[in-house]
Amino acid sequence: MNPMAETRCGEAKCGSILADGSMVTVTATRRARAGRADVKCQVPGAPALAERMQQVVRLARHTEACYDSRDQVVLSLDRAPAPCERDWELAAVLADRMVRGLYRPRGPVVANGWSDAWQLGRVQGHSLRTVPAGVLVGGGAGLPHLGLLSGRSDPSAAVSSARAWFPLLSGGLHDSLCWVEVSVYPMARGEDEGGDDANPIAVAGLDAARQCAVREVLAGARHFDACRSGRWRTVVRFGQERFQGDSYELALVMADRLARGREFAARGRIIASGRSGAWHAGRVETVEGMEAKCALLAREAGAGDRVLLPGAWEASLPPDFAPALRASGASLACVERIGII
Repeated sequence: MNPMAETRCGEAKCGSILADGSMVTVTATRRARAGRADVKCQVPGAPALAERMQQVVRLARHTEACYDSRDQVVLSLDRAPAPCERDWELAAVLADRMVRGLYRPRGPVVANGWSDAWQLGRVQGHSLRTVPAGVLVGGGAGLPHLGLLSGRSDPSAAVSSARAWFPLLSGGLHDSLCWVEVSVYPMARGEDEGGDDANPIAVAGLDAARQCAVREVLAGARHFDACRSGRWRTVVRFGQERFQGDSYELALVMADRLARGREFAARGRIIASGRSGAWHAGRVETVEGMEAKCALLAREAGAGDRVLLPGAWEASLPPDFAPALRASGASLACVERIGII
């Protein structure tokens, strides 16, 4: 197999070596978007792998120097690697950039590499025991970050990330705190400002309905900003991908505001529970499960943590809750609006 590197007629190919030594090829084609998804992925008989490829490519686009939403890129693998294999990830990222003209190699490209931080532009490593001549590999001995493809510095230096935590209830025994992380990358002036892609938001690992909900929350909360704070490419990640309810919303909004410099960070963690039907007005509304969440927060909050709860809870909080937080070194605020934390 001889994967072709050049882009012609809106198509590019990049190969990757599997664990058994055989080759798999990623093919990327570009066409007018026409209202379709920005990235579409296909893997024969492996829809979960196609979903992972779409997530990888979208996250890797996060730190590109320029964003253009006018085209759709369709990526496909000619066959499905084993579920545990990840070295094809770098090949998918490169094929996506090649077909859009952002990476122009001089000849055929074979690439092996993976990352848990594509949204930072970092390539963490590869799984090859021996690296054949001419194969581009990820990691310190090869390609440590995607900025090197265009002669730029590590793009993660331009990314601002922040986390906030929210309580997850599962019947008592397995109640826990879950984090939500927001990473923002400033968009340059002159990039396409039209339509829903004016501030592109990638949400990793969640179903389509939840992704839409997250985007709506962030769009509304950013509208509440007192002044235009710039335009951002945004990546949202959750510590757990399967949960119910919308009480994570206040934690999501706080992580976004921290990442964009709109709030002061606590000495410890921001732990929040709250939702809103009017984030554009900055309003914080009540959620269910007050007693169970307060019991969890009293156990889990530590020194320097800042606990944020809906203002409607203030008069009904358990009498021993606030003293328990103070004893652990945490602080408490019941808030009716964001921006008044």
